[in-house]
Amino acid sequence: MSSFGASASAIVVLCFCLLHSTQASLHDYSAEKFANKGNVFVVHGGSEGIYSSNPNLNQSSTASSDGHSFIRFEKIIFRRPEEFSNFSSGSIHAVVFEVDDRETIGGSAYGGQRAVCCTADLAKLGVCTQGEIIHRPSTNNPGWPKVFGASFGIDELEAKLQPRTIHITKTGMYNVYFMHCDHNLKEVVVEGKTIWKNPTGYLPGRMAPLMNFYGYMSLMFVLLGIFWFSQYARFWREVLALQNCITLVITLGMFEMALWYFDYAEFNETGVRPTGITVWAVTFGAVKRTVARLIILMVSMGYGVVRPTLGGLTSKVLLLGGTFFLASEVLELVENVGTVSDFSGKARFFFVLPVAILDAFFILWIFNSLSATLNKLQARRLLAKLDIYRRFTNALAVAVIVSVGWVCYELYFKSTDVYNERWQKAWIIPAFWQVLSFSLLCVICALWAPSQNSMKYAYSDDSEEFDKDITLTLIKPSLLPTKDVRIPSEVRSTPGGDGTSNGGDVEEDKTE
Repeated sequence: MSSFGASASAIVVLCFCLLHSTQASLHDYSAEKFANKGNVFVVHGGSEGIYSSNPNLNQSSTASSDGHSFIRFEKIIFRRPEEFSNFSSGSIHAVVFEVDDRETIGGSAYGGQRAVCCTADLAKLGVCTQGEIIHRPSTNNPGWPKVFGASFGIDELEAKLQPRTIHITKTGMYNVYFMHCDHNLKEVVVEGKTIWKNPTGYLPGRMAPLMNFYGYMSLMFVLLGIFWFSQYARFWREVLALQNCITLVITLGMFEMALWYFDYAEFNETGVRPTGITVWAVTFGAVKRTVARLIILMVSMGYGVVRPTLGGLTSKVLLLGGTFFLASEVLELVENVGTVSDFSGKARFFFVLPVAILDAFFILWIFNSLSATLNKLQARRLLAKLDIYRRFTNALAVAVIVSVGWVCYELYFKSTDVYNERWQKAWIIPAFWQVLSFSLLCVICALWAPSQNSMKYAYSDDSEEFDKDITLTLIKPSLLPTKDVRIPSEVRSTPGGDGTSNGGDVEEDKTE
């Protein structure tokens, strides 16, 4: 319990930190330090997929109106400490480019190592000025990349970048970097913000399709809920404990999909991601996934169908569920709360790994339990329950096979898309997992829908001695065939000499 309490405290602290550091579709820069990369100092200002502006719109019209796409620089200030202010400096540049034009930034002399800042060898070739950012015009996108900057005068502590709006006329993955080549400016920091907008709103391009997707998923959950709750109301006297658990999962799913839709809709409308809605959506999703896995595991063990309780396994099941919830909650908080860019950090692998391991453990435990339950049902000849369990096993097997295949595709997709050039298709990856889990939920609802025959699948006296019979058999196998066993009263009442002889044999066995 102490470890569980510590983990819960960590969740609360993480939520508190995220609530106070949330950024919007506005990319905020709060004293961001330049990092040394090769021969250049860099601050990554953001990466987003942006669709081109509506070609019928006039660029001179209001930039924030519907149909326009742009990246706007507002109140960008470069600051340096006073002790490093006794000299004038070269330019600190803002560089904006589409991912297809990445080769237009930087160069190399005689095929050597690529450099972003102009080196002495490149300067001798006359292709650039030493100490400046190397860039050349794009052949595919005239007027790009966009490079502009500001510089410090003597004793100046601030250098301001003039406000600027860059209109996007070509769909692509756009990147903003702040760069300089002066080692004397390594203590400089960046403050301010950039505003990124798509034609339909402030949602980044990769996230934009997900808003409509969650709208459709909300509708699908409503339709499933109408079916389930109507059956529940008709046969409420026949409802099993398992069916109550399924009702909970459907309800959680409805809330989760609705909250994700409102999260994206609010983000798209205002440019500010609503932290409260995002946290609630993440939490409902984590609870739903945890409860769904626990239900599948308990059903696989035969709970409520061939056994009244889980016995000594209850604590282990709850421990696995609690651990999965915490790992899933942390992962989703890190991935979603305050997320603005369309760029995934590699550091998140640290949070994905525990969830993947716990999922694998769930799968192994589920199928081991299913195998044991199926064998017992077949041995007891509980044909109705055996049939439904076989269909349930087939559905789970298909879901696992499809999941493994999709994981392989996801790994291939991400490993071959280093620069996020396929960002327009990236939304399909998270959407698929939602569709798969919803499909499995529909199958479970079809198999265990409330009906007048629901009690046929409930635990009853015909399976009361389920585990006891197997245990006794393993401890002490019967010495006589079952058909030859007679209780003493039956033996004594049997007429004839054979009956007497059999009675004597039994008495001898009992004596021995």
